[in-house]
Amino acid sequence: MNLVTLEGVHMQYSERVLLDSVDLRINSGDRIGLIGVNGSGKSTLLRIVAGLETPNAGSVTVWGGVRIRYLAQEPALDLEASVLEALYAGRAGPLDLLGRYQRASRALAERPDDALRQDQLGRLVAEIERQGAWTAEAEAKAVLTRLGIDDFEARVGSLSGGQQKRVALAQALVDPADLLVLDEPTNHVDAETIAWLERYLLRVPRSLLMVTHDRYFLDRVVNRIIELDRRQLVSYPESYRRYLELRTNRHEQLAKREEDRRRELRRELEWLRRGAKARSTKQKARSQRVAEMETIAYDSGEQRVALALAGRRLGKRVLEAKGLTKAWGGRPVLRGIDLRLGPGERIGILGPNGAGKSSLLDILTGHVKPDAGSVSWGDTVEIGYFDQRSAGLRDAMKLIDYIEQEAPLIQAADGERVSASKMLEWLLFPGPQQHAWIGSLSGGERRRLYLLRTLIHRPNVLILDEPTNDLDIETLGVLEGFLEAFSGSLIVVSHDRYFLDRTVDQLAVLEDGRLHAGYPTPFETFLRLRETQRKQAAEATATTLGPTGGSAGAPRAEGDGASRGAVVADGPTSTTAIPAPGRKLSWKEARELEEVEARLEALEARKRELADALNQAGADFERIQALSESLQGVEEALDLAGERWLELSEIADGA
Repeated sequence: MNLVTLEGVHMQYSERVLLDSVDLRINSGDRIGLIGVNGSGKSTLLRIVAGLETPNAGSVTVWGGVRIRYLAQEPALDLEASVLEALYAGRAGPLDLLGRYQRASRALAERPDDALRQDQLGRLVAEIERQGAWTAEAEAKAVLTRLGIDDFEARVGSLSGGQQKRVALAQALVDPADLLVLDEPTNHVDAETIAWLERYLLRVPRSLLMVTHDRYFLDRVVNRIIELDRRQLVSYPESYRRYLELRTNRHEQLAKREEDRRRELRRELEWLRRGAKARSTKQKARSQRVAEMETIAYDSGEQRVALALAGRRLGKRVLEAKGLTKAWGGRPVLRGIDLRLGPGERIGILGPNGAGKSSLLDILTGHVKPDAGSVSWGDTVEIGYFDQRSAGLRDAMKLIDYIEQEAPLIQAADGERVSASKMLEWLLFPGPQQHAWIGSLSGGERRRLYLLRTLIHRPNVLILDEPTNDLDIETLGVLEGFLEAFSGSLIVVSHDRYFLDRTVDQLAVLEDGRLHAGYPTPFETFLRLRETQRKQAAEATATTLGPTGGSAGAPRAEGDGASRGAVVADGPTSTTAIPAPGRKLSWKEARELEEVEARLEALEARKRELADALNQAGADFERIQALSESLQGVEEALDLAGERWLELSEIADGA
């Protein structure tokens, strides 16, 4: 069943054309991912579909009875309302009843003796019970809690910007619409919550039109990709992985057609140079044909970003942070954090929203002072800090003036001196746009400009705070390529699992004010290790408390098969049985120890090979997936072999 149809839609602002004769059909069951570079008009297209903007030309048909729910990048909420009141505002059916109940409850709390309001509240409660609306409230609270909002009576204006975005996301999810239109729903949401959102959207029977930069999310949730490229829509069936394959084929075909055009042009020019005898009318027509072919500007339909900067030398000492403590408004955020960063090390930091990740980066970069602790950087360190605030962008400046002021010329990787104009072209700001005001840029374009500003100073230590928020997939791919060639050290705070898998070697989790480090990538390995830790902690608690909740009693005698304990550290843990002292290795165990040592060497070599192959995989998503799965299997085998080697070695050492 068709839900929404766009025909011949044209949209432009001033002289800037965003959509040119665009057609689009959204059917029941479609889960569409819309991608394109920042500023290409993706958000505009979503607002047109949602009925919030009217195109300059063309038609938009929403078929009778179809309900659309829209999530904006910057949602407009009533800042004076409570979280639940905001959630129910403007809804129909049970959600409308619950919203009226919330407002009536607040009014009665202000004037508890008002008999009229008491009667109104009583009638609302009766109607809610008749319609079974309390179930809708329970579901709404469950969604809010899963999105990290558990104070349902908090005033919306008291929440952070990220929390307000999550309240708006809950609004869209709990309303039973036919079509969800979501603009960057994964921004300001932590990685584990994104995984939950994937499962939620796959479970609910709604159609979906969505803009997101999260490539794992696209690959798992959508069944159709639409690319907005050069004011036109190009549709690709199936997942993001399939899109990458088909898009590559499309551009290969376009390149082949261009080569055919050039070959024909060379033949025609050669014919004219020879001055072949022919009727004058034929000669004239052929000359006109050549002139037309020469004026054709080849457009592959693909905008490419390139970024190649010369590096700086980085010494052996990079970063040593000790005992970092910070509280905001009396609430402890960081509790004695230690962090060491060596040359070439790459650390990704995860954690729930509000855990203090940005505060930690601000302290490391000197933007905020800790309440206690110290930060020491090496003498050769040149920091590039890509924060979430995009601090320093001046709306009243032109792009070209801003970059020229920061760095008129910069040395590229090949030694060439590059101008500010060329640098802007690297990040998809063509000549005419370079003279636009910064204040006229979209949110994604502003982030792209700020990224360029961060990188052109050629840092040898990069600190990136949520770099994937608001950046388009094309720019993210280029940033990932830049980071693969980057020889310096890197700290990244991000919820983007794909980006982390591409750019860092280890993960750390900031929660409850403490940093738990030492988790290897990829992200799926981190999840398995975290789950193992949780199970071990639960088992340890159960063992300590015993079956009745008290002490587990005296330990068993040695040799009765009981586990002798586990080592629990800040990072990943393993449980290894400690052998009884005094026993020697048997002949069979001695041979096994030799075999395990050889196996460990082979697995380590294989791990290095796979890691090198991943670094060279570029944007080949399918190859990256296959290599990541192979690497994951090797790492699991390494863990098992390492545990067995430790068991046998301790027997040998204790003999």
